[in-house]
Amino acid sequence: MSEVESFFKSAFSVDNVIFGFDGGDLKVLLIQRGAAPYKGKWALPGDLVYPNEDLDTAAERVLEQLTGLRGVYLEQVKAFGAVDRHPLGRVITIAYFSLIKISDYAVTPASFAQSAKWHSVSKVGELAFDHNEILESCLKRLKRKVRMAPIGFELLPPKFTLTELQQLYESILAPPKGIDKRNFRKKILSTNLLHDLNQVQEGVAHRPAKLYQFDRDKYEQLVADGYSFDI
Repeated sequence: MSEVESFFKSAFSVDNVIFGFDGGDLKVLLIQRGAAPYKGKWALPGDLVYPNEDLDTAAERVLEQLTGLRGVYLEQVKAFGAVDRHPLGRVITIAYFSLIKISDYAVTPASFAQSAKWHSVSKVGELAFDHNEILESCLKRLKRKVRMAPIGFELLPPKFTLTELQQLYESILAPPKGIDKRNFRKKILSTNLLHDLNQVQEGVAHRPAKLYQFDRDKYEQLVADGYSFDI
């Protein structure tokens, strides 16, 4: 084997970090591996890239094959290429992430995924390979992203309270002391993202809160242009 040929002996894989919101907690979708290496361990939904396949197509294929999820927008984050990250040889992986509303998707494990379940991000234990490192990198990217663009349009009910919106931000940013209620409301209302519906909650035991909707045009404009949501 020539020196040049040795450069073509590395494999590529994709790993998907799918964050999900269930109305109160930020979770991540993990699979339990049914094949070696790390058989029986929890891991991110990932697998090798076919020789004739591009990375984005591979990420979508692998996610669907292992979890049944399809039509999920995936954003590429970074590459992980430690020499010894895979016990069978040199494998360079490309990480993707997404944030979805859990109730909108049905998880169906298949292929070498014995099971696929949502796990609280704050309670994830030791994962296979270097998947804890990949998860942490994607979580940092998500936290940066929510400070530069609005979130919630696809994750909250069509009508929601400011408390529900604040819970979404707190589940992602996870500040040690929470987010100050007064500052949050002042900041979010100053963006003009929300329509006051002049309606309140019904059928609740506590004092009913006001209901809001997102202004879709303003929302999409801020997603495209970006903004600073420092809370």
